[in-house]
Amino acid sequence: MASARIRGIYSTALTKLLLEQDFEIAQPSMALRERFRLKANAESPDIDIYDRYSRQGVRALGKAEATKAFKAILQAHFDDVIIREWKVTADGIYRGLKQRSDPDTQSVLVDIGPATGWINEEEARGLAEHVIVQVERRRIGAREPVLTTEIKIPGKYAILMPGNQVKVSRKILDWQKRSRLIQLGKEMGLRGWGIIWRTSAADQSSEVLKNEIANLLKEGESISKKAEQAEAPALLWEGSHSMETEFPALSKRKFDEIRGLVTPTLDGHHFYKTCGKEISSAVDMAEKLLEEGKSGKEVEDLFQKTIQKEYPEVGSTISIEHVKLDGRVLHLGEALIESFSNDSSVIEFSRVFSREGVYDGLKTPKEPGDIAVTEAKVGEWYFKTRYFSKDGKLKGTYVNLNTPVELYPRSVRYVDLEIDVCVWPDGKIEILDEEKFENTVKEGLVTQKLVEIVKDKLHEIMKNLSPEQKGD
Repeated sequence: MASARIRGIYSTALTKLLLEQDFEIAQPSMALRERFRLKANAESPDIDIYDRYSRQGVRALGKAEATKAFKAILQAHFDDVIIREWKVTADGIYRGLKQRSDPDTQSVLVDIGPATGWINEEEARGLAEHVIVQVERRRIGAREPVLTTEIKIPGKYAILMPGNQVKVSRKILDWQKRSRLIQLGKEMGLRGWGIIWRTSAADQSSEVLKNEIANLLKEGESISKKAEQAEAPALLWEGSHSMETEFPALSKRKFDEIRGLVTPTLDGHHFYKTCGKEISSAVDMAEKLLEEGKSGKEVEDLFQKTIQKEYPEVGSTISIEHVKLDGRVLHLGEALIESFSNDSSVIEFSRVFSREGVYDGLKTPKEPGDIAVTEAKVGEWYFKTRYFSKDGKLKGTYVNLNTPVELYPRSVRYVDLEIDVCVWPDGKIEILDEEKFENTVKEGLVTQKLVEIVKDKLHEIMKNLSPEQKGD
């Protein structure tokens, strides 16, 4: 049975899902203990799940089987979830090949097989062509992982590290337990290795902890033997698997439903929790009122009045967050809000270009003074942008397929789903990158269900295009 430690705005819903799939919850927060009547559990988890910085999804870091199971659960319950898996493992130990130096970053690039990482130039000085390196946990998910030659071997209760120091997790506050662990580590007298006792070591017997250290020392010997025989680049020791998720609009709504089965939940809870401190705090206040038995409609009305001032108005500017499937966030600049309908949730905004270039897909020159006018409906799977020259001549139209458009206080956000429809002024029409998007299922990025939804939306777009645009 796998165990998970869960933190962040999705923790209540994820805990419910994982408990239903026979996961144990390790080190549950006080809120989770109360909501699910969980017992205290100080064991190290098989998988750690926590919010990404943007709160638009979570990161998961853990053992291969646990991360695989977590991914399957998400894809079974959330149609539009996007999952990005890291090619290397955190703490993974590799026999790598030194490549070139990078003077800009003062680092040396090392080929470790699945990726090329980098070592600080000072640390890399004097190293042979073949080098034993470990993937650090800094910049988890980065295309070029941070590497080090200072090898650590993590276990369930302890981490072996270079040197001879004995350290204790800061989360162990009891001074008697800290003293016992420090004394135990010193008594073991390891040569060339220091020990970091993890939180889960606090209540374990000396015998269990000594066995853990003995096993970690054997791991170290095994890694050394593999390093002598392996042909670089090669994996010597598997670390923690990492993946990052994106929870677009449909997923957030599903999270609301699941959380609502556990505790009073405001409609839109997970969306509003990503909107910044002011709105997030307003959500907490509203849900406290719901817990006290206040009318859902009254609370909703009060909440909407409270947050209204946070949203942009016609005539103000808003940024455009164009998120790629691989996780890159492209900021397409500031746009002027031309109109917004509360009834239809349709927003129209414009941008003026100052640089030359080419409109992708249309292959039409972009010139200074050109204007882009975008019409988007909040919650819709596509939006339309028309490009005009500075004298008002239409250059072409671009229909972008994406996850449902979300309107935030300072931005419009969506995940680009690769497929686009280009319409030229003469009526010519072309669908771009349909096959490219379908291949993302094979890569494990998206679900087959999402592909089917997008295909239906593409059919709807083509059906609704005017005869003139179709070239009829």
